[in-house]
Amino acid sequence: FYPFNIRGIIMREAGASMVQEAGFAFSNAITYIQSALERGLDVDAFARRVSFFFSTGTQIFEEAARYRAARRLWARIMKERFGAKRPDSLLFRFTGTVGGSFYRAQEPQNNLIRGAYGLLGNVLGGVQGMLHPALDEPFAIPTEETAKLALRTQQICAYETGVTKVVDPLGGSYYVEALTDHLEEEIEKTIHTVDRMGGAVPAIEKGYMQQCIADEAYRAAMEEKSGKRIIVAVNRFQGEPAAGKMQYHRFDPAMYERQVTRTAQVRKERNNDAAARALRRLKEEAGGGENLIPCLVETVKTYATLGEIMKALKEVFGTFEEPLLV
Repeated sequence: FYPFNIRGIIMREAGASMVQEAGFAFSNAITYIQSALERGLDVDAFARRVSFFFSTGTQIFEEAARYRAARRLWARIMKERFGAKRPDSLLFRFTGTVGGSFYRAQEPQNNLIRGAYGLLGNVLGGVQGMLHPALDEPFAIPTEETAKLALRTQQICAYETGVTKVVDPLGGSYYVEALTDHLEEEIEKTIHTVDRMGGAVPAIEKGYMQQCIADEAYRAAMEEKSGKRIIVAVNRFQGEPAAGKMQYHRFDPAMYERQVTRTAQVRKERNNDAAARALRRLKEEAGGGENLIPCLVETVKTYATLGEIMKALKEVFGTFEEPLLV
């Protein structure tokens, strides 16, 4: 169980560069860990339960080097900044997936190849777990067929290519080692910039991270529009539109009504007094700075809904509003 899962992928999919994704994700993680230490926890008691979820592009060597750099840097952060002593507290645990933002609507079958190359970058970078988007990611959730193709892509990479037979297969390559050193330095610069602002929370509240991501997204879009960044079948090697129509996932229109009915039935059959008491206690403990996990567990046992729980917490903490950036 990994209660700390820092999702850099959200920032990368919004437009962040590979360096920004790692740097901002690590800054967020540092804030989480500092908060846990301030509550009196021992870093070695929970460091093994910190994990990351990153997005991977199609630049195989750069992505693999980025993960190699992140692994090295994370070990230093845990040892030098937080004083972790257990060797397994220093490990960089991450799940990687080829970001759907790297897929394109034009000639969607090409996305299968893009995904395979990104998948290889993940493996060469030492990923622990992977999710692999289907080729129709730009349109909808996968069909059974495209989901199976995505799974088979991972399985072929794992069992037919031999890429998993050696740890760090790119280690020793001058190019990859140089990239690793460079990317480690750039990620660390990003972290230091956030540190100088007072940490991740002030950086978010001031809109710094959001502005960096927006600027990078605009830069990448302009490069693609101008042709500086080549995207096959989009701004180079365009072909005729496919004659056949894609098959999209078909959802059951009655599914929404079924879920509404089930929720209403749960509310009817549960002990509503017990649920109300649990929600009141949750608000009280949230306002007092208590560890909310035990209270959340007890609240769920009363069949309080996720919406009710979120409403109670919002009444205490409020709702974050993005700063206006010009």
